Amino acid sequence: QVQLVESGGGLVQAGGSLRLSCTASGSSFTINHMGWYRQAPGKQRELVADITSGGSTKYADSVKGRFTISGDNAKNTVYLQMNSLKSEDTAVYYCNAGIRTYYVGNYWGPGAQVTVSS
Repeated sequence: QVQLVESGGGLVQAGGSLRLSCTASGSSFTINHMGWYRQAPGKQRELVADITSGGSTKYADSVKGRFTISGDNAKNTVYLQMNSLKSEDTAVYYCNAGIRTYYVGNYWGPGAQVTVSS
């Protein structure tokens, strides 16, 4: 069984920064990719950023130039550095990972609230 645990959410003023972390734990697994999605009230969950085990990244257009995703393979951890935050970044941020155990599964963390006050 693999679990994802997120940390680093909170309340910040517009223009400020936050860093989210997500660590995968369990036994006998290989991470293919990890990333972050977000869901604002009344909206669909959307991809924010993703990074493969090889280091390839992709970002939503709305966060390019402001957010940076990075990973530490040795720690099974992914980070999302969020700078120049805007009120529209307010959402619950979910860690997501494609992980191979006996099969390839898609895993989600419980979510971390990020609130940006204007």
